[in-house]
Amino acid sequence: LHQAAGLIMQNHAGEFPRDISDVVALPGVGRSTAGAILAIATNQCLPVLDGNVKRVLARFHIIEGWPGSAVIQKRLWALAENLTPVNRVAEYTQAIMDLGAMVCIRHNPDCAQCPVQPGCLAHKTSRQHELPYPRPKKQLPVRRKVFAILENRAGEILLEQRPPTGIWGGLWSFPECTPEQDIELWLKKQWGYTVNRMEYKSPLPHTFSHFRLDIIPVHIMVDDSRTKIHDTGRYCWYRPAENRLIGMATPVRKLMQQITGRYSPQEKING
Repeated sequence: LHQAAGLIMQNHAGEFPRDISDVVALPGVGRSTAGAILAIATNQCLPVLDGNVKRVLARFHIIEGWPGSAVIQKRLWALAENLTPVNRVAEYTQAIMDLGAMVCIRHNPDCAQCPVQPGCLAHKTSRQHELPYPRPKKQLPVRRKVFAILENRAGEILLEQRPPTGIWGGLWSFPECTPEQDIELWLKKQWGYTVNRMEYKSPLPHTFSHFRLDIIPVHIMVDDSRTKIHDTGRYCWYRPAENRLIGMATPVRKLMQQITGRYSPQEKING
């Protein structure tokens, strides 16, 4: 406000501008706000399209689509311009904003009290609760990883501690590879293990804030040699029967329970 007042003093001799381009140039003032100010204060024939007006127009004319999209915004502005009268602009502007704010509200609109109800297409087709459309859910990128659930003859499961930073930082998880990799060849090159039996389990989706992880669990029975794991600080053979206290990511805990049928509620669980 202080910045806008300074610009009015500097560029308009202390008088609020009457040209919409000058009003829009003020900080924090958009086209709809500028139109509302000038329509109410000076009776200029300028459209207004705040959130309440968008809702009224979307319902009255059945405008399908999210009002925030460029295409729908363009249609709503065209409607707002066509509906704005030349006379009594101030009354119309205040009325349509109040209509959206107090009658044609987002939830449970009071259609019985709406003065324009007879012409409202949404009311006629019982779609007033459906319109306007909400913001579409953002499509999250999808990553796919194979969780190699290695089990030896003693019933121990190989776990790998994740780096301290990043996804599931510091927690224990299953070794991972990409779906494109040959799992048997990868295990042979990584640790020298030979696969005795391999079974693909049902995929397990896990959603993060910025992407979706599609987990492909593969239960692999390997020979009983532990000596092939050299980095013992990073890896461990987990014994489900002992119910050791160990921090696991949520999908790892779920898969561990499915594979082994053992899981203690006292274990430390992290998402």
